[in-house]
Amino acid sequence: MRNLIATALVLASAAASAQAVRTERNISLELANQIAGATVAACSAQGYAVAVTVVDRQGGIRAVQRADNAGPHTLGASYEKAYTSASAKNATLAMMEGAQKNPAAANLVHIPGFLLLGGGVPVKVGTETIGAVGVGGAPGGHLDEACAVAALDKLKDLLK
Repeated sequence: MRNLIATALVLASAAASAQAVRTERNISLELANQIAGATVAACSAQGYAVAVTVVDRQGGIRAVQRADNAGPHTLGASYEKAYTSASAKNATLAMMEGAQKNPAAANLVHIPGFLLLGGGVPVKVGTETIGAVGVGGAPGGHLDEACAVAALDKLKDLLK
């Protein structure tokens, strides 16, 4: 009986230890740079001069690119869109539309650093968000988002 109790305690301790430490996937610098470059290229192909910021799963900046002739405001907008998307694990265009339809969600605009404009897209591996890309500078958030989605689609083989 004593050995059975000791074994149970060891197993319970091991299970508790396994839950205390987590392993999380995150975006690498190399992948962040590839996403930023592909996003700038996708927008440039449409004639849009944008800034792109790629953040990790916690909203920390991993890569930034600003196209020639992109306005100075595009840097801040791209970061805030990426941060918002990574934080909420959702596209900022969807969040903006949800906030417009739901008065309770309208308060999201009061969270420091959140920007509810289209152009922030989560970077996912399966269902796990490992980062986000934010785009600012196209003539509409839906166009910013389209550039990000096109870039992520181009790099989809790296997101497995």
